[in-house]
Amino acid sequence: MPTTHTRIHALLEKHRTLLFPGVYDALGAKLAERAGFPLTFISGYSVAATHLGLPDFGYLTQTEIVAAAKRVCASVTIPIIIDADTGYGNALNVIRTVNELIEAGAAGMFLEDQVWPKRCGHMKGKRVIPAEEHVQKIRAAVDARRDRDFFIVARTDARQVTGLDDALRRCQLYKEAGADALFLEAPRSTEELARIGRELPPPLVANMLEGGVTPLLTKEELDKLGIQLVLWPLTALYTSAKAIDEMFRLLMTTGTTTAALDRLMPFQQFHDVIGLDGYYALAERYGGPDDGGGSSEASDR
Repeated sequence: MPTTHTRIHALLEKHRTLLFPGVYDALGAKLAERAGFPLTFISGYSVAATHLGLPDFGYLTQTEIVAAAKRVCASVTIPIIIDADTGYGNALNVIRTVNELIEAGAAGMFLEDQVWPKRCGHMKGKRVIPAEEHVQKIRAAVDARRDRDFFIVARTDARQVTGLDDALRRCQLYKEAGADALFLEAPRSTEELARIGRELPPPLVANMLEGGVTPLLTKEELDKLGIQLVLWPLTALYTSAKAIDEMFRLLMTTGTTTAALDRLMPFQQFHDVIGLDGYYALAERYGGPDDGGGSSEASDR
């Protein structure tokens, strides 16, 4: 089945292998773009943790992930793929999810074959729906996409449920249903990653999750194994959680951050990230040098 030529396809034509991080908010997307990544990904695990304070246990709703996608996609120019879990229901729900994400500005989605409510791919207790049912959900996603710029990644979580052979079989079926890329979640060894690269048609996704069941490999190592899309979904979440935890404990213990200022992004550099100077210029254009909102730096802080 022919696929729509999307922004992600164009990037794959330009770059042999794409490395990209997961984010959960607009600031993270801006930092990914600033670092030079050609695309990024909104992680459902991360959005559930940061927006709800809950684990990736199926608590996140379609409305919540679409709202996050709308905010984040509007903040950067690089394309963003969205973790859409199971599509939040049956094939009809998938159609709505695709349309909502495209309207939000998303460049693509991951669509997985877990039973809802789902769980993080590296957690125990997962279940999967029949392959034929997910085939229909992939077909529905492709039909809903039509010729619009939207990259559909079919994900299977069958490796931990029914074994690698069944996971590979499912991926082949999902490709035949029209998926643009395949993602066999949670392989347990380099040998399994190599088999995935040999037996499945590209492009293929690998999830590099710190602390997960899949070995952490470099972009170059995964390229040699036949993987084209290398995602680090939780690096930002785990980095920020550790940094905030340590800084809050320091502040609580000492009553000040003065001994650790080198661990914070400087005031002006942070304003550069969010483009403050441009907004000063915009305010001056429409409201004059003093827009009435308070002009001193002290009051702005």
